[in-house]
Formats: sequence, C-alpha cells, structure tokens
Amino acid sequence: MVHQTIGSVLCCKCGVQMAPNAANMCVKCLRSEVDITEGLQKHVIIVHCPECDTYLQPPRTWIKAQLESKELLTFCVNKLKKNLKEVRLTHAEFIWTEPHSKRIKVKLRIQKEVLNGAVLEQAYTVEYVVQDQMCESCSRVQANPDQWVAAVQLRQHVPHRRTFFYLEQLILRHDAAVRAIRIKQMDKGVDFFFANRSHAVKFVEFLGKVAPVRSRHDKQLVSQDSKSNNYNYKYTFSVEICPICREDLICLPPKVAVTLGNLGPLVICTKVSNNIALMDPFTLRHCFLDADQYWRSSFKSLLSCKQLVEYIVLDVEAVSSEVIVGGSRYVLADAQVARLSDFGKNDTLFSVRTHLGHILSPGDYALGYDVYSANNNDVEMDKYKGLVLPDVILIKKSYEEKRQKKRGKPRAWKLKSLSMEVDDTAKGRADEEKMNSEYEQFLRDLEENPDMRFNISLYRDKEYQPSEMASETDGEDAPAVPLEELLADLDLSDMDAEGDGMKE
Repeated sequence: MVHQTIGSVLCCKCGVQMAPNAANMCVKCLRSEVDITEGLQKHVIIVHCPECDTYLQPPRTWIKAQLESKELLTFCVNKLKKNLKEVRLTHAEFIWTEPHSKRIKVKLRIQKEVLNGAVLEQAYTVEYVVQDQMCESCSRVQANPDQWVAAVQLRQHVPHRRTFFYLEQLILRHDAAVRAIRIKQMDKGVDFFFANRSHAVKFVEFLGKVAPVRSRHDKQLVSQDSKSNNYNYKYTFSVEICPICREDLICLPPKVAVTLGNLGPLVICTKVSNNIALMDPFTLRHCFLDADQYWRSSFKSLLSCKQLVEYIVLDVEAVSSEVIVGGSRYVLADAQVARLSDFGKNDTLFSVRTHLGHILSPGDYALGYDVYSANNNDVEMDKYKGLVLPDVILIKKSYEEKRQKKRGKPRAWKLKSLSMEVDDTAKGRADEEKMNSEYEQFLRDLEENPDMRFNISLYRDKEYQPSEMASETDGEDAPAVPLEELLADLDLSDMDAEGDGMKE
C-alpha cells in the first residue's frame, strides 16, 4: 500500500502553511479580502398585531406565530428571500432577546463562490424591528366590541341544556370557537359571533359533523359604496339541533317505522352524534338515522329524561345471550320491578322486559319511564291501532343510593368551560339552580358512560385530596372516572415557576 501524502502550500498573503485551494489564500485572509455579506439586509421592519399575536405578510395576509417558533423563523427568512438570491443559505437560528425589546435577531449562515471558484462560508446577524399595528379585524373589535360580521345562532327546543354542556366540551376539545369574538348564552341555546364570514361557515360545518343539525343563513346590507362597488353585509346562520336526546323514549311514525324495517314502534335513543342511534328495548333491534333522514320526516320524543322514575328491581332472569349494539353490551331479560315511591305502601308490581340484563341484579335500583300512569297525547301513537303499551320501560341503572354516601365530596377531575356571557333575560335564581342541577346530572352521565368521555378532555383537579376513610367504608362505589383517563392541566405560570427553580 502506497501512502498518499496531501501537499501543503503557503498563503500568498500571510505565508501560513495551509491546504491548497483555488484562491491560494487562508481563510482569514480570504475573509479580509472578500465580504460575502456585503449588500445583504441587516435591518428589517416587520408589523405585529399585539391583540391576536399575528405578523403581516404583505399585502393583507396575517400569519400567527409564537416567539422563537419555526413558523416565525420561516416568516423572517422569507422576508429576505429576494435579498438571498446570490448566496446559499445553510443554517438559520434565533438569538435570544428580551420579549419586550421589540427586536428579533436571527443568525444566518451563508455560502458563496468567490475567487477562482473557492466557496466561502460566513455567518451574520439580521435584526428585525417589530412595529405594533392592529390588524383590520382587531381594530374593528377594539373600536366596537359588538361589531360582528357573522353570527351563528345555535338552538335546541328541549327543556334542558344537557346537549349544550356536551357540545361545549367538544368545541373546547377541537378549538372550534377559537375565532369567536364573543359567545353569549341564550334561553334556548348559544350565540357565537365572528369577525369573518368564513369563520362562521367553518364553525357551522363543525357542528354538522358532531350533531344532527339543519341550518339556514341570511344576510343584511349594512353599507354600500356604489362608486367602488363595495358592499358590507352582516350574515346570520340559524342552526337547529334535533330535539331527540339520549335516553329519550320515542314512538316512531308509521312511515318511518316501515322504512326502518318495521322497527318499534316504541324505541329508545341510545346515542346521539352526527347520527341518531335507536334501539327496540324488547328485541334489541337497532338502526341509525343521519341528519338528512331525520329532518326529512322529523318526530319528537314521547317521554324525556325529566320524566324518569326510580324503580327497585326484585327479580331478573336473562332471556338471551349478550349482544353488542353500537359498541355497547346488552342482554335481554325479564324483570320484576316496583316503584320506589310505592315500595312498602302497596303491592303494585310490574313485570317488564328490559335490555339491561347484563347490569341489573335483584336489589338494584333502575330509572325508567312509567308508561302505565303517564298521560300520552301523541299523534303518532294514535295512528297505531291495537298497540299494546308496556307498563314500564327501564332505561338505565341508578346509583343514587351510592351517591348519597359521597354527597358533598369533591371529584378528582374537572372540565373546562367557554367564556360566555349570559343573556339578561335568562338570568334568575330558579334558572341558576336548574342549570346547576342539570350540570351535575351531566357530570354523573360522564362518570357512568365511557362512550361520552371518549371525545371529551377531562383534567386532573390539583386541589383534590383523596380521603382514605371514605374508600374503606364505602364498599362498592358509584361509577367514577379512572385516573388514567385524566389529562394534566397545562398552566404556563407553573411551568415558569418550575423553570426558575431549575435555574436556581
């Protein structure tokens, strides 16, 4: 093997021994002779909106970016793109500056071919001066907070707000209302106000993906300029959620029952998403209705959750094997129940067929509809001749007795909420108490139903302190949210405090 030796030459200026190159000059001398950063921009002015934290990309585009993020670095480098045509950019990074200094410094490393084909690499710093200027939408909001361009009026004609509690969590999970400039709680729903029509359209599309809704829109002329042919409109989107809710008892119209394969006619709603899941509790037959099918031949609930009655289960005998419907387990069973209010007063017993044979045992409590004593004035039910109604239809297992032991004890989890205003006409002590009771019922539904928790973010409560005595004396407890499903609530102030502690 012949060892190859690399020759060396002397620099033509300073005489230092070096590896040969095209210019026959060392790096120090080459940099003293040639400055490849000459003519490049060292100072740039960028426009920043302090309200929405966006940067102006001329002529009218506003880009949202956080300090020292890759989005902001891309924006800063693009401001120099025309200036960097003759050089090759190899690296870019931020140089830390005080956040209140209104200066952003970026260190760039560039390469350029110089004397006799030699490639020289050099680093230089570009200083960006940040000038605050509000964007058009923020300036409009600051001038008049009530000045909106598009409004979404979300309504549901039912006597409770459980649907809106669930939708609120979905909106927070997906940041669907992040562009809303104002949210107002109304009597039968919620109003969302946006500064741009496209934001309202996107929000309406989101609602259509998570709930069976129908919508219509209208516009009103605010001002016009006939010379420049400019028109300003206010847009209103009216969105109605179907009045069918989970656990409702429904009597299907004859035409709808025929199209669904003679299902029912008495069915219960087991789940509501962008589809409505209906199930016959006596045969476990089920179907799914989408929004178009429902609004084409809409119907109402026969009985709702407000009319649930508590029963005590005396005997249960399974009739069929376990069946999985829509991801949930059901077992058909014959049960003997009695009203809890009549228990010990009379001997009125009811023999019912139920779909809850997998969770009910003798001695348990269950919630159901008292069809025997209910006053039903339903038009659709009158269309069925010779329809024999059951005395009781059980809906779900009740854990009220077990919750009595935990009354007043805090939960280990919490939910976030939208910052919304309350309409003055909807205020009142009675309404506030009703709202609190409905919200408590919503929290209990989350504990009992894992399917509802699947699309919702639940956070750990830092102030929660478990009691050892309670866990020992309660025995079999009511359903609760497992700790592994909870998320840690991100608090920037806590992170800053931890960072300061690590520095110390």
